This record gives sequence, C-alpha cells and structure tokens, in this order.
Amino acid sequence: MRYLMIHKIDEARPEAWNPSQEFQDAMGALMSECAESGVLLAAEGVTQTKDGAVVRKTDGAGVSVTDGPFSEAREVIGGFALVNVASKEEAVELASRFASLFDEVSVEVRRVFEFEDLPQG
Repeated sequence: MRYLMIHKIDEARPEAWNPSQEFQDAMGALMSECAESGVLLAAEGVTQTKDGAVVRKTDGAGVSVTDGPFSEAREVIGGFALVNVASKEEAVELASRFASLFDEVSVEVRRVFEFEDLPQG
C-alpha cells in the first residue's frame, strides 16, 4: 500500500528553511535507509509559501489565484514522502521516526487511492 506522508511546519520559525548540518545529516540517514529498504518511492521538501500560489474554484464562481505568502496559515506544508509499505501502522512508524528529527512538526499520513479502490461497475 502506498502512503503519502505530508509534514507541516511553522513557517515563522527560521530553522524551518535553514536546517542545521546535524539535522540534514540525520534526515539524509533516514531517507537513505528508507530508499535502500525499498519503501521510499519519492520525497521532497518544498520552498516557502512566498514562492507559491493557491488556485481555488468555488461553486458557481471562476477560478481565483492567490499568490503567497499565505499569512493566514501558521502551519504550512514543508514537504512530503511517498512510501510503499505493508500497513498503516508501518507508515505511522516511519512518520514517527521522521517527526522525531524535528523540534516541532506534524506529519499527516494518508493512504493513496489505488485503481482497485475505485467502485467497480
């Protein structure tokens, strides 16, 4: 089963966008371990919200685009990992190991829809 792990950080914390060498080394070791074991399918960090945009479509209205930064958001997406594991419990364990590297972070774990999950008919 594939799981998406989305980590969310406080964009106002300076270290969120300028991680220490110690943090980079620890993260690199974890990502290498996951890649070598074959569970890691993809992982990337993302830049600050000032570099992004939100595209919204509301019922009956057109599409609107809001450029970053997103001042209304305290917690923003810092990156993601896509893993292929046997269970939700295994994905949560990996997310817990990932979270332990940070001072403050939340990691959302969501199973990815597979074709066979769609209604047949």
